Amino acid sequence: MAHKAGFIAVIGRPNAGKSTLLNYLVGERVAMVSKKAQATRKRMQIIVMHEESQLIFVDTPGIHEKEKLLNKFMMQEALKAMGDSDLILFAAPASDSTAEYEKFLKLNESKKCKHIIVLTKIDQISQAKLLQTLQNYQKFQEHFEAIIPFSVNKNVGRADLLRTISKYLPEHPWLYDPELLTTEHIRSIYKEFIRESIFENMSDEIPYESDVVIEKIDEQEHIDRITATIVVEKEVQKKMIIGKQGEAIKRIGIYARKNIEKFAVKKIHIDLFVSVKSGWSKNKEELEHFGYIV
Repeated sequence: MAHKAGFIAVIGRPNAGKSTLLNYLVGERVAMVSKKAQATRKRMQIIVMHEESQLIFVDTPGIHEKEKLLNKFMMQEALKAMGDSDLILFAAPASDSTAEYEKFLKLNESKKCKHIIVLTKIDQISQAKLLQTLQNYQKFQEHFEAIIPFSVNKNVGRADLLRTISKYLPEHPWLYDPELLTTEHIRSIYKEFIRESIFENMSDEIPYESDVVIEKIDEQEHIDRITATIVVEKEVQKKMIIGKQGEAIKRIGIYARKNIEKFAVKKIHIDLFVSVKSGWSKNKEELEHFGYIV
């Protein structure tokens, strides 16, 4: 069999289960996962091998409409991924109406990219509701190549999805070493693990008005020592991140360390600091400093 390789943009509304889906497909926790919406900010490539095919998934921020500069960047990331890919996976919770899909179709009108619908979280609805959802999508059947029900919790849909995606990829030599899980630099991966910990351990606006700068990674044979700075917009946020007697920042560090250790399969030591940059998420120059080119 000839080798196949291609890029697959994973598109959907915020909190549609895109990152959870990709982590499940690759068999490792690589993409940032949070129950809070709009956690993913930048595109991330995740590589899955299936028989003779190399599937290069592109995780994207959720499709949404907000006026903040950072949100505009996130929307641009999703649109760029759509334009640069060989195939699109549109991820939609099975409990959703078709409204988000109809918005996607409008975005895809000019690009006319082939796409597959993945109905996520099917374990959270009844069989009758799933059948109704499948029926609701049938009026759009001339637009999509396939529709696949999927559940990470129930281990349903993986083989069908990978087989279907491979069918639509071009014949091409593999683009990356098949042992690679992602093309991301280790700094970016560690940063996302720390950001995930902030999302999971802090509430209100803090996760959305914070970012992480990896200052240094000292890689040794049995341990990586990470020095990182959490950047927030207000002094009160800094106090909350640190917490009483440093309890909050300690909790953030422990959560991040445990997840990084699972990924790196080695000991991790994290030193976390907190800095205030007033209004960074609304300032074009500051956003570019963090890698968000608007």
